[in-house]
Amino acid sequence: MKRKYIILFLLRFSLFLLSTQSLGAEGEMEETAMGFIGAETCQECHEDTYASYARSIHSRKVIKGPAAQNACETCHGAGAEHVEKGGGRDVAIFAFDDDVDPAAKSAKCLSCHRQNTDMDSWEIGAHARNEISCDSCHDLHADTSQRPSEPEVCFECHQSVRIEVNKRSHHPIIEGKVSCSSCHQPHGSLTEGGLKTAGSQELCYECHADKRGPYIYDHPPVEEDCMICHTPHGSRHARLMKEKVPNICQDCHDWSRHPGTPYDNEAGFAGSGPSNRFFARSCLNCHGTIHGSNTFENHRFTR
Repeated sequence: MKRKYIILFLLRFSLFLLSTQSLGAEGEMEETAMGFIGAETCQECHEDTYASYARSIHSRKVIKGPAAQNACETCHGAGAEHVEKGGGRDVAIFAFDDDVDPAAKSAKCLSCHRQNTDMDSWEIGAHARNEISCDSCHDLHADTSQRPSEPEVCFECHQSVRIEVNKRSHHPIIEGKVSCSSCHQPHGSLTEGGLKTAGSQELCYECHADKRGPYIYDHPPVEEDCMICHTPHGSRHARLMKEKVPNICQDCHDWSRHPGTPYDNEAGFAGSGPSNRFFARSCLNCHGTIHGSNTFENHRFTR
Protein backbone atom coordinates (compact mmCIF):
# COMPACT_ATOMS: atom_id res chain seq x y z
CA MET A 1 0.00 0.00 0.00
CA LYS A 2 2.79 2.39 0.98
CA ARG A 3 4.66 1.51 -2.20
CA LYS A 4 1.61 2.50 -4.26
CA TYR A 5 1.45 5.95 -2.63
CA ILE A 6 5.21 6.45 -3.15
CA ILE A 7 4.89 5.63 -6.84
CA LEU A 8 1.95 8.03 -7.23
CA PHE A 9 3.91 10.76 -5.47
CA LEU A 10 6.98 10.28 -7.66
CA LEU A 11 4.80 10.30 -10.76
CA ARG A 12 3.17 13.59 -9.81
CA PHE A 13 6.52 15.13 -8.88
CA SER A 14 7.99 14.10 -12.25
CA LEU A 15 5.05 15.69 -14.08
CA PHE A 16 5.55 18.89 -12.05
CA LEU A 17 9.24 19.07 -12.99
CA LEU A 18 8.43 18.54 -16.66
CA SER A 19 5.80 21.28 -16.58
CA THR A 20 8.17 23.81 -14.95
CA GLN A 21 10.90 23.02 -17.49
CA SER A 22 8.47 23.51 -20.35
CA LEU A 23 7.24 26.78 -18.86
CA GLY A 24 10.83 27.97 -18.49
CA ALA A 25 11.59 27.04 -22.08
CA GLU A 26 8.44 28.81 -23.26
CA GLY A 27 9.43 31.91 -21.27
CA GLU A 28 12.87 31.95 -22.87
CA MET A 29 11.33 31.54 -26.32
CA GLU A 30 8.92 34.41 -25.60
CA GLU A 31 11.77 36.68 -24.47
CA THR A 32 13.80 35.82 -27.57
CA ALA A 33 10.78 36.52 -29.77
CA MET A 34 10.38 39.94 -28.07
CA GLY A 35 14.02 40.79 -28.73
CA PHE A 36 15.51 40.25 -25.27
CA ILE A 37 19.06 38.93 -25.42
CA GLY A 38 20.11 38.75 -21.76
CA ALA A 39 22.63 40.65 -19.66
CA GLU A 40 25.49 38.34 -20.64
CA THR A 41 25.29 39.65 -24.20
CA CYS A 42 25.36 43.26 -22.93
CA GLN A 43 28.41 42.48 -20.80
CA GLU A 44 30.44 41.43 -23.83
CA CYS A 45 30.65 45.05 -25.05
CA HIS A 46 29.80 47.06 -21.91
CA GLU A 47 32.17 45.48 -19.39
CA ASP A 48 32.72 48.54 -17.17
CA THR A 49 29.06 49.53 -17.22
CA TYR A 50 27.98 45.99 -16.39
CA ALA A 51 30.52 45.82 -13.54
CA SER A 52 29.05 49.00 -12.01
CA TYR A 53 25.54 47.60 -12.48
CA ALA A 54 26.55 44.37 -10.74
CA ARG A 55 27.65 46.39 -7.69
CA SER A 56 24.49 48.49 -7.56
CA ILE A 57 21.24 47.79 -5.73
CA HIS A 58 19.52 47.28 -9.08
CA SER A 59 21.41 44.00 -9.56
CA ARG A 60 19.85 42.42 -6.44
CA LYS A 61 17.00 40.07 -7.29
CA VAL A 62 15.57 40.35 -3.81
CA ILE A 63 14.28 43.90 -4.48
CA LYS A 64 12.28 42.73 -7.51
CA GLY A 65 13.96 45.30 -9.70
CA PRO A 66 15.80 44.93 -13.02
CA ALA A 67 17.69 41.81 -11.91
CA ALA A 68 14.39 40.04 -11.19
CA GLN A 69 13.06 41.00 -14.63
CA ASN A 70 15.22 41.50 -17.73
CA ALA A 71 18.35 42.99 -16.13
CA CYS A 72 19.81 45.70 -18.38
CA GLU A 73 16.90 45.48 -20.81
CA THR A 74 14.38 46.31 -18.08
CA CYS A 75 15.49 49.95 -18.32
CA HIS A 76 17.17 50.14 -21.73
CA GLY A 77 14.68 48.07 -23.71
CA ALA A 78 15.12 44.88 -25.74
CA GLY A 79 18.62 44.71 -27.20
CA ALA A 80 18.32 42.33 -30.16
CA GLU A 81 17.97 45.07 -32.78
CA HIS A 82 20.76 47.03 -31.09
CA VAL A 83 23.11 44.05 -31.50
CA GLU A 84 21.98 43.33 -35.08
CA LYS A 85 22.85 46.90 -36.08
CA GLY A 86 26.32 46.61 -34.61
CA GLY A 87 25.72 48.51 -31.38
CA GLY A 88 26.64 52.11 -30.79
CA ARG A 89 25.26 54.77 -28.48
CA ASP A 90 21.52 55.42 -28.97
CA VAL A 91 21.33 52.83 -31.77
CA ALA A 92 17.99 51.03 -31.33
CA ILE A 93 18.34 51.22 -27.55
CA PHE A 94 17.11 53.55 -24.80
CA ALA A 95 19.98 55.53 -23.27
CA PHE A 96 19.86 57.91 -20.31
CA ASP A 97 21.68 60.70 -22.15
CA ASP A 98 21.37 64.42 -21.50
CA ASP A 99 19.55 64.99 -24.80
CA VAL A 100 16.85 62.41 -24.04
CA ASP A 101 13.42 63.67 -22.91
CA PRO A 102 13.55 63.95 -19.08
CA ALA A 103 9.95 62.73 -18.78
CA ALA A 104 10.81 59.59 -20.77
CA LYS A 105 13.79 58.86 -18.52
CA SER A 106 11.75 59.34 -15.36
CA ALA A 107 8.98 57.14 -16.79
CA LYS A 108 11.46 54.27 -16.97
CA CYS A 109 12.22 54.65 -13.27
CA LEU A 110 8.58 55.12 -12.33
CA SER A 111 7.65 51.80 -13.97
CA CYS A 112 9.09 50.22 -10.80
CA HIS A 113 9.24 53.06 -8.28
CA ARG A 114 5.68 54.26 -8.80
CA GLN A 115 4.56 51.93 -5.99
CA ASN A 116 6.51 54.09 -3.54
CA THR A 117 4.03 56.48 -1.91
CA ASP A 118 6.65 59.26 -1.98
CA MET A 119 6.25 59.34 -5.78
CA ASP A 120 2.50 60.05 -5.82
CA SER A 121 2.99 63.74 -6.56
CA TRP A 122 5.99 63.47 -8.88
CA GLU A 123 4.29 64.92 -11.97
CA ILE A 124 3.09 68.05 -10.15
CA GLY A 125 6.36 68.57 -8.27
CA ALA A 126 8.83 71.36 -9.04
CA HIS A 127 11.50 68.96 -10.32
CA ALA A 128 9.28 67.28 -12.92
CA ARG A 129 7.83 70.64 -14.02
CA ASN A 130 11.37 71.98 -14.53
CA GLU A 131 12.42 68.94 -16.58
CA ILE A 132 14.63 67.41 -13.91
CA SER A 133 14.75 63.64 -14.37
CA CYS A 134 15.63 60.96 -11.84
CA ASP A 135 19.16 60.49 -13.20
CA SER A 136 19.87 64.21 -12.66
CA CYS A 137 20.24 63.41 -8.96
CA HIS A 138 20.59 59.62 -8.77
CA ASP A 139 23.40 57.50 -10.23
CA LEU A 140 21.62 54.41 -11.50
CA HIS A 141 24.72 52.20 -11.51
CA ALA A 142 26.44 53.41 -8.35
CA ASP A 143 26.95 51.45 -5.14
CA THR A 144 24.65 54.01 -3.51
CA SER A 145 21.61 55.58 -5.15
CA GLN A 146 22.80 59.19 -4.97
CA ARG A 147 25.84 61.13 -6.09
CA PRO A 148 27.88 62.21 -4.15
CA SER A 149 25.92 63.29 -1.06
CA GLU A 150 22.44 64.74 -0.75
CA PRO A 151 23.29 68.39 0.06
CA GLU A 152 25.98 68.55 -2.63
CA VAL A 153 23.53 67.21 -5.22
CA CYS A 154 20.92 69.79 -4.24
CA PHE A 155 23.47 72.62 -4.18
CA GLU A 156 24.29 72.02 -7.86
CA CYS A 157 21.02 73.80 -8.70
CA HIS A 158 20.16 75.58 -5.45
CA GLN A 159 23.25 77.80 -5.32
CA SER A 160 21.68 80.45 -3.10
CA VAL A 161 20.97 77.84 -0.43
CA ARG A 162 24.62 76.73 -0.53
CA ILE A 163 25.60 80.31 0.34
CA GLU A 164 23.08 80.51 3.18
CA VAL A 165 24.07 77.25 4.87
CA ASN A 166 27.67 78.44 5.02
CA LYS A 167 26.78 81.54 7.03
CA ARG A 168 27.75 81.78 10.70
CA SER A 169 24.29 80.75 11.92
CA HIS A 170 22.81 77.84 9.98
CA HIS A 171 20.97 74.57 10.26
CA PRO A 172 23.58 71.77 10.59
CA ILE A 173 23.26 70.63 6.97
CA ILE A 174 26.95 70.75 6.05
CA GLU A 175 27.73 69.01 9.36
CA GLY A 176 25.52 66.11 8.27
CA LYS A 177 23.09 66.28 11.20
CA VAL A 178 20.12 67.14 8.98
CA SER A 179 19.66 66.95 5.23
CA CYS A 180 17.55 68.74 2.65
CA SER A 181 15.03 65.89 2.64
CA SER A 182 14.56 66.27 6.40
CA CYS A 183 12.29 69.21 5.56
CA HIS A 184 11.61 68.95 1.81
CA GLN A 185 9.97 66.27 -0.32
CA PRO A 186 12.14 66.19 -3.47
CA HIS A 187 9.82 63.87 -5.41
CA GLY A 188 6.86 66.23 -5.51
CA SER A 189 4.59 67.88 -3.00
CA LEU A 190 1.42 69.96 -2.88
CA THR A 191 2.97 72.37 -0.38
CA GLU A 192 4.88 75.59 -0.97
CA GLY A 193 8.61 74.96 -1.27
CA GLY A 194 8.03 71.23 -1.42
CA LEU A 195 7.78 71.00 2.36
CA LYS A 196 6.87 67.72 4.00
CA THR A 197 4.10 69.34 6.04
CA ALA A 198 1.30 71.72 5.12
CA GLY A 199 3.19 74.66 6.63
CA SER A 200 6.57 75.52 8.09
CA GLN A 201 5.14 75.70 11.60
CA GLU A 202 4.45 71.98 12.02
CA LEU A 203 7.73 71.14 10.32
CA CYS A 204 9.75 73.23 12.77
CA TYR A 205 7.97 71.64 15.73
CA GLU A 206 9.19 68.19 14.69
CA CYS A 207 12.62 69.16 16.05
CA HIS A 208 11.81 72.22 18.16
CA ALA A 209 8.99 70.64 20.13
CA ASP A 210 9.66 72.84 23.18
CA LYS A 211 8.44 75.85 21.18
CA ARG A 212 5.08 74.26 20.33
CA GLY A 213 3.26 75.18 23.53
CA PRO A 214 0.39 75.45 24.22
CA TYR A 215 0.98 78.65 26.18
CA ILE A 216 -1.45 80.75 28.18
CA TYR A 217 0.31 83.84 26.86
CA ASP A 218 1.28 83.33 23.25
CA HIS A 219 3.58 85.45 21.17
CA PRO A 220 1.52 86.05 17.99
CA PRO A 221 4.40 85.52 15.51
CA VAL A 222 5.05 82.09 17.05
CA GLU A 223 1.41 81.14 16.50
CA GLU A 224 1.44 82.42 12.93
CA ASP A 225 4.74 81.44 11.31
CA CYS A 226 8.31 80.82 12.50
CA MET A 227 9.53 82.43 9.28
CA ILE A 228 8.38 85.87 10.49
CA CYS A 229 11.49 86.05 12.67
CA HIS A 230 13.70 83.22 11.43
CA THR A 231 15.18 82.18 8.12
CA PRO A 232 15.41 78.42 7.50
CA HIS A 233 18.81 77.85 5.89
CA GLY A 234 21.27 80.36 7.30
CA SER A 235 21.76 83.90 8.58
CA ARG A 236 24.52 86.28 9.54
CA HIS A 237 22.59 86.88 12.77
CA ALA A 238 22.42 84.53 15.75
CA ARG A 239 19.78 81.80 15.95
CA LEU A 240 18.85 82.10 12.29
CA MET A 241 17.23 85.50 12.91
CA LYS A 242 16.25 87.59 9.90
CA GLU A 243 17.50 90.73 11.65
CA LYS A 244 19.47 91.49 14.74
CA VAL A 245 17.63 92.15 17.99
CA PRO A 246 16.34 94.82 18.78
CA ASN A 247 15.70 95.73 15.13
CA ILE A 248 13.57 92.65 14.46
CA CYS A 249 11.48 93.36 17.56
CA GLN A 250 10.80 96.89 16.38
CA ASP A 251 9.33 95.58 13.15
CA CYS A 252 6.19 95.03 15.25
CA HIS A 253 6.79 96.79 18.57
CA ASP A 254 7.18 100.33 17.32
CA TRP A 255 5.01 102.32 19.74
CA SER A 256 3.84 100.50 22.93
CA ARG A 257 5.63 100.39 26.27
CA HIS A 258 9.13 101.27 25.14
CA PRO A 259 9.43 104.29 22.84
CA GLY A 260 9.54 103.55 19.15
CA THR A 261 12.84 105.34 18.67
CA PRO A 262 14.92 103.38 16.18
CA TYR A 263 18.04 101.95 17.78
CA ASP A 264 20.44 103.26 15.18
CA ASN A 265 23.95 104.64 15.63
CA GLU A 266 22.62 107.98 16.84
CA ALA A 267 19.92 106.86 19.29
CA GLY A 268 21.83 103.81 20.40
CA PHE A 269 25.21 105.37 21.10
CA ALA A 270 24.27 108.90 22.14
CA GLY A 271 25.61 110.26 25.43
CA SER A 272 28.27 108.71 27.62
CA GLY A 273 27.42 105.08 26.81
CA PRO A 274 25.39 102.90 24.46
CA SER A 275 21.74 102.06 25.07
CA ASN A 276 21.16 99.12 27.40
CA ARG A 277 19.25 97.50 24.54
CA PHE A 278 22.58 96.90 22.83
CA PHE A 279 24.00 94.86 25.70
CA ALA A 280 24.14 91.05 25.56
CA ARG A 281 20.79 89.85 24.18
CA SER A 282 19.15 93.27 23.94
CA CYS A 283 15.35 92.93 24.33
CA LEU A 284 15.85 89.32 25.39
CA ASN A 285 17.78 90.46 28.47
CA CYS A 286 14.35 91.02 30.02
CA HIS A 287 11.92 89.28 27.66
CA GLY A 288 13.52 85.84 27.81
CA THR A 289 10.47 83.63 27.32
CA ILE A 290 9.92 85.08 23.90
CA HIS A 291 8.08 82.08 22.39
CA GLY A 292 5.39 82.03 25.08
CA SER A 293 4.67 81.81 28.78
CA ASN A 294 2.29 79.99 31.13
CA THR A 295 2.59 82.30 34.17
CA PHE A 296 1.05 85.71 34.77
CA GLU A 297 4.39 87.04 36.00
CA ASN A 298 5.71 86.33 32.51
CA HIS A 299 2.71 87.59 30.58
CA ARG A 300 5.05 90.09 28.95
CA PHE A 301 7.46 87.22 28.24
CA THR A 302 9.84 88.56 30.90
CA ARG A 303 12.11 86.31 32.91
